[in-house]
Amino acid sequence: MKLQDVILKAMAKKLTWMEAAEIAGMSVRNMQRVRARYQEHGYDGLFDQRRGKRSIHRVPLETAEKVLALYQERYFDLSVRHFHEKLRDEHQIGLSYSWVKQALQGAGLVARRKRRGSHRRRRARRPMPGMLLHIDGSKHRWFQDDRYYDLIVILDDATSEIYYAQLVEEESTRTVMTAWREVVETRGLFCALYSDRGSHFFYTPKAGERVDHHRLTQVGRALRELGIQMIPAYSPQARGRCERMFGTWQNRLPQELRLAGITSLEEANRFLRQGYIGAFNRQFARPAELRGTAFRRCGRKDLDAVFSIQTERVVGQDNTVAIRDRWWQIEKSRWRHSLAGQTVTVHQHLDGSVTIRWGPHIVGRFDTAGAALRAATGERRGKDGSVEAGGNQKPVSTGSPTPLEISQKQRDSHFPTAPATVGGVNPKPKTKAADAA
Repeated sequence: MKLQDVILKAMAKKLTWMEAAEIAGMSVRNMQRVRARYQEHGYDGLFDQRRGKRSIHRVPLETAEKVLALYQERYFDLSVRHFHEKLRDEHQIGLSYSWVKQALQGAGLVARRKRRGSHRRRRARRPMPGMLLHIDGSKHRWFQDDRYYDLIVILDDATSEIYYAQLVEEESTRTVMTAWREVVETRGLFCALYSDRGSHFFYTPKAGERVDHHRLTQVGRALRELGIQMIPAYSPQARGRCERMFGTWQNRLPQELRLAGITSLEEANRFLRQGYIGAFNRQFARPAELRGTAFRRCGRKDLDAVFSIQTERVVGQDNTVAIRDRWWQIEKSRWRHSLAGQTVTVHQHLDGSVTIRWGPHIVGRFDTAGAALRAATGERRGKDGSVEAGGNQKPVSTGSPTPLEISQKQRDSHFPTAPATVGGVNPKPKTKAADAA
C-alpha cells in the first residue's frame, strides 16, 4: 500500500520519479518497471512476481533424500566437512557446504554447534596499588595426597603482588574475614574488591542471575562499614588474572612443600609467611603504572567488632540472649535496670569470643566456652562509658563455638545486618516466640 501511494503521488506529479524511487528504496529503473506493471495490471502488478513460484535454485527432493541416505548408511561417523568432500569427489553431488550442513542438522543427524561465547576485551590493570584487590580460593591437593585444602590468596590488580596467602580447611566467612583484617591492618584500606559470587561475598536470589546489593552478607557488611566497594564477577574469564595466577600456584607450591618436607597445615602456612610469599612476589610481581599508592590508613579502633559475625536478637524477660542451644546472661548495669524486650547485636569474633552490644554499649563479653569475662571488681567500664557485665548464670555448652547466623528476614534496626553462611551451616530462622524464649 505504501508503494501504491508513492506511485500515485508520482503519477500526480506531487513527487518526482527519483524521489519516489528513493522513498520506496529502489533504483529509478526498477521504479519505472513497477510503474509499467501498475499501469498494465493495476494493484496486483505491485506484488512480487516470484510469489507462488518454485525457486530455480531449489534442490530436487530425490537429491536431498540421496544425501541423507548416504550419511545414515555409509558416512555416519564423518564430520560435515569430510562428508561434503565425499559427496563432491565420489558421488559428483555439487551441493554447497552450508546446504549440506543445514540439511543434516535439520534431519537431526548432526548436532548443532553451541553458541559461541561473547567477544571479550582485555581489562587494563589499575594504575596504582590499592585501587583494586582480588580475592579467590583454590581447592587442590597441595600436599600431593588425598587431602584437599583451600588456598585463599589476595593480590593487587596493579602489580599482581600477593598480600595474603594461607591454606585453610574451607573458604568461608571466617577465613575470608581473617584474610581481609590482616590486609587492612598491614597495608591499610583499599578502594575496591573483586571476587566471585560466593555465598559469603554476595547474596544471589536466583542462581546465575544478578546479585542483590541491598541484602549484604557478613563480608559485605564489614567492607561497607569500611567504605570498600565490592565488585562481583559473573564469569571465570572476568577474573582471568586471578585464575592464571592459581595455575602458577598449583604448579609450584606442592613441589616446594614436598622438597621442604612439609606435610601439615600449620607448617605450610608458616612456610608461606616466612619466605615463600616474598619469593613469589620477587619473581612474578610487576611495577605499577603510576607511582604512589591508593592505600589509606585505617583510623578505626573497632576492627574486632567490624570483622565479626553479627546477629540481632531480642532479649528475653530474664535478660538472656538465646541462639540455638546457647544462652548468654546480661547482668544489671548502672544506666538501665533491664534490657528485656530490647534488640541487641551479638558479635562472634574471629577468635570465638562473643560480645553483646546494645547500641554503643557493651553489655556482655564471653570467651569461647561461654564463660563471662570480667574484671576483679565484677564489672569494667569501657572507653565509651559503657559497663561490661559479667556473670553467666545459665548453663552454657562447652563445645566448639557455634557460628552465629542471621535469618533471611530483614529486621528493622539501625544496625546493618544481613544473612551469611558460616562454616557451611545454614539453619532455619527461628520464630520471634523462640527468640523471646
